[in-house]
Amino acid sequence: MRVEILCTGDEILTGKTVNTNYSHIARKLGEVGLDVAWGTTVGDDRASLLTAFRQAGERADAVIVNGGLGPTVDDLSQEVAAEACGVTLVLSDYWMQRMTESYARRGRVMPANNRKQAMLPEGAEFIDNPIGTACGFAVTIGKARFLFTPGVPREMRRMLDEQVIPRLLKLGGITGVTRLKRFHSFGIGESRADEMLAGIPGLAIDGEIKLGFQAHFPELETKLAARGATEAELDAKLAAIEAEVRRRLGNFVVAEDESSLERMVFERLKAGGHTLAIGETFTSGAIANRLAPLLGADTVFRRGVIAAEMTADGAADTLRAESGASHALVVLMQLDDGPDRPDFGATITVQIADENTAKGGGPVQRVARLVGGRDWVRTGAAELGLDCLRRHLMGLPVDERIDFERR
Repeated sequence: MRVEILCTGDEILTGKTVNTNYSHIARKLGEVGLDVAWGTTVGDDRASLLTAFRQAGERADAVIVNGGLGPTVDDLSQEVAAEACGVTLVLSDYWMQRMTESYARRGRVMPANNRKQAMLPEGAEFIDNPIGTACGFAVTIGKARFLFTPGVPREMRRMLDEQVIPRLLKLGGITGVTRLKRFHSFGIGESRADEMLAGIPGLAIDGEIKLGFQAHFPELETKLAARGATEAELDAKLAAIEAEVRRRLGNFVVAEDESSLERMVFERLKAGGHTLAIGETFTSGAIANRLAPLLGADTVFRRGVIAAEMTADGAADTLRAESGASHALVVLMQLDDGPDRPDFGATITVQIADENTAKGGGPVQRVARLVGGRDWVRTGAAELGLDCLRRHLMGLPVDERIDFERR
């Protein structure tokens, strides 16, 4: 089944708003085995939208339209969909009541123009939006089934999972279950990971279990995509291969699936009853900013210090003592001189202090050199600091060389 994603809005077309909705929809469709054949962006213009709807209706089997379901005059999706179908707009009494009740629960009076959001093409299939006022719907234009979703990301994402994807799978006659297993790693590039995983039976770009990579520095995502008749069948297919991938990627795996490096660090600290203080120079609070938003971080994160300069001698021990935290992580940088350029780099010193290091002659220390420009170095240094702390907490070697280092 060929799917098209059609995003609407002048702000998307002009680049004023980055279209993260498209990438999310395409990625989620790929995870369940649905192929995206076209991606289209159209501004808030009736004639352009009508042309785009009709063209998509001739070449695609299904079209996800994102955006244009709001209450303002530039939200045109319902009106243009009705025109493309050759029908009129009719009021959904059900959705009108839902919106009125939603405003009442918040102690507000619904503006009159919200009535527009309850106007749907005659005969349209209702698609529920449980957390917003933009009503989703589905119609047939040409030979394609069009499914309309709101542009608000959190509303679109929930509707995509609960409403849209199940309809598309049914429409395409796709049965069974799918799974996407993800390994997040730091310290190895895509080419090296590919070599490390070469030769695993049944695992290939076109194998029974599809192998894929997505690099987004400083991490690499290794993906295993599989389909089976049942969850039990998928478990049997994936168990041995997942274990082999973990074994081969080894200490470089920082998290899996929906978890993250910072969450793994937080959970290790919390499980051990530990607290943490962080000292940063050139990373400008980037490490603290990744830990602080986590739910329950206030029980672990004791102090964050950002300084223009900080000497390496005793920095972690001093911070630990002054903060009263059980652990201290300090990331220091000695920057190259001169303007930003591809060969611009820095020497990064990571220090970790805890009760054991205090008794054993000083903090754990890791020194590395990263090159690639200021932003690249800053991002890499923050990741390196968090990964060193993860390794220390797990009893893994902190000084294992990574691909991004330069001698």
